[in-house]
Amino acid sequence: MGFKMGIVGLPNVGKSTLFNALTKTAAAQAANFPFCTIEPNVGEVAVPDARLDTLAEIAGSKQIIPTRMTFVDIAGLVKGASKGEGLGNQFLANIRETDAIAHVLRCFEDGDVTHVDGRVNPVEDAEVIEMELMLADMESIEKRLKNIVRKIKGGDKEAVQQQRLLQTALDTLEAGKPARTVEVDEDDLKAWNMLQLLTSKPILYVCNVDEGSASEGNDHSAAVAEMAAKQGAASVVISAQIEEEISQLEEDEAEMFLTEMGLEEAGLDRLIRAGYELLKLETYFTVGPKEARAWTIKAGTLAPQAAGVIHGDFERGFIRAETTAYDDFVQFKGESGAKEAGKMRIEGKSYLVKDGDVMHFLFNT
Repeated sequence: MGFKMGIVGLPNVGKSTLFNALTKTAAAQAANFPFCTIEPNVGEVAVPDARLDTLAEIAGSKQIIPTRMTFVDIAGLVKGASKGEGLGNQFLANIRETDAIAHVLRCFEDGDVTHVDGRVNPVEDAEVIEMELMLADMESIEKRLKNIVRKIKGGDKEAVQQQRLLQTALDTLEAGKPARTVEVDEDDLKAWNMLQLLTSKPILYVCNVDEGSASEGNDHSAAVAEMAAKQGAASVVISAQIEEEISQLEEDEAEMFLTEMGLEEAGLDRLIRAGYELLKLETYFTVGPKEARAWTIKAGTLAPQAAGVIHGDFERGFIRAETTAYDDFVQFKGESGAKEAGKMRIEGKSYLVKDGDVMHFLFNT
């Protein structure tokens, strides 16, 4: 299981350049004019994880299969998008289909790259997009509240719950706060997620800085970090231009380039890590002579459900999971060594899988 992250922002902030870097393709046309992305571009990228390489080396795996993430490059929104301005509602619908939002903000000065509002102020840009998403949510909620009245009169319990949640969201939005600030009870969580409100999605602010600011950031990215902290959101600093250049290099050349730029790692790694934290995702591994493979799960996933990520039959017929912590697998040179050292555990249906677990599932067919 991966997740789908929508890349949004005003026109000309570097969305398509970042998308090109992430997917190592030129599928998204990075051009200096609004709405150059006419259809949402979708790209899958492998999630870099050095642990997978280590596990494969120990086990002598012939193939390495990382887990994957999906990115959707969504055309630039503008003020008035909720009322159909620019490319409007078409792209609000594309956002609705994603799990999280990577909001790219222009944090660089460049007279050759036009800003849609003629100025560089990432905090104000963020507020413009947030307001458009909030207005779109309010319009959607008001329509839905009108449409479920008949169901409520007919005694539909789900409709009653939906009305209550929609009204709570509307009250929050009218108070000037996004739907993600609503505290949702466990019993309501499934119904709440089914509402698919734009502003209920987790948000990651991506500060697109100039090359010289890629290492430490700048005043613009600092302002965004402060804003994100107040919201309880996350932010990450990236130079989309550098990332695109790196994506075209061989691995050893890329490492040399990063060192020259004073960067410890590629921005992609930071972005994915921030995305994982945002969605509370974890990775477990299956390792053998044929392949070493990474699997993504939500934090708090039980062993049978983790097995189900591989195949539904694994979950339905789950018996037990032979489990070794990553550090133990490495320290004792693989499954046999860990077993001899008493570090391999037999876990049942109630086991909460931990990040880095190396697992082998036994199940009934």
